Amino acid sequence: MNATADLHTLTGAYAAHALDDTERAAFERHLARCPSCTQEVAEFAATLARLGTAEAVTAPPPLKDRVMAALPVTRQDAPQVASAAGLRPGGRLSRHRRAWALAACLAVAVGSGVIAVQQHREGERARTAAAAAGHQRAALTALLTAPDARLATGPVTGGGTGTTVWSPALGRAGFWASGLPALPADRVYQLWFDDAGTMRPAGLLPADGVLVLAGPVDAASGVGVTEEPAGGSPHPTGSPLLLLPLA
Repeated sequence: MNATADLHTLTGAYAAHALDDTERAAFERHLARCPSCTQEVAEFAATLARLGTAEAVTAPPPLKDRVMAALPVTRQDAPQVASAAGLRPGGRLSRHRRAWALAACLAVAVGSGVIAVQQHREGERARTAAAAAGHQRAALTALLTAPDARLATGPVTGGGTGTTVWSPALGRAGFWASGLPALPADRVYQLWFDDAGTMRPAGLLPADGVLVLAGPVDAASGVGVTEEPAGGSPHPTGSPLLLLPLA
């Protein structure tokens, strides 16, 4: 295989900016007179652009700080790559096998990036959920320890029990449940203030069954629980599964 034929195998590496200066200059001279390589480079470049766009995410500040801190102790020179003329005949890959090998490497790199991004997002969601649960429990503790705290407990239709605590002085109410049946993914338990027969939305019950109700108690006479579509409803779509008096 002659030198021109060897240059045909560098389309993917050229599109990925993986050639040294000597190889790049030789390949660009070849590219000017080779329509098939021109087309293949364009296809590789378009594929790389789509992959980058699909997986682009904003780096979290800690990652940027670690990268900047590592710069002074990290080698900045490009790695040495064997030139096209230095390839041994017995070690050459065909043009299509070279393209497939590059595509496989890209797939592995992109797959690893996707996993890292997913793990980061899952970790952030877990930390957010834990922080929200901690806030709810702290607020509920404040209600339970209020000097004028009052409690009411009752059975939930379908199974389980619910308890509400409220403080007239604080003007807030909380709720916790135990033994509630698990709902399908498209259904949630929703809490309500009963304002003389008009149900006012007070929040969706989280998975741990603890919620400080949204909004003030005001003149509400009770706290109710219903089963609603995921995301909640502005008004109850069914009869209360539990209605506890605030008295």
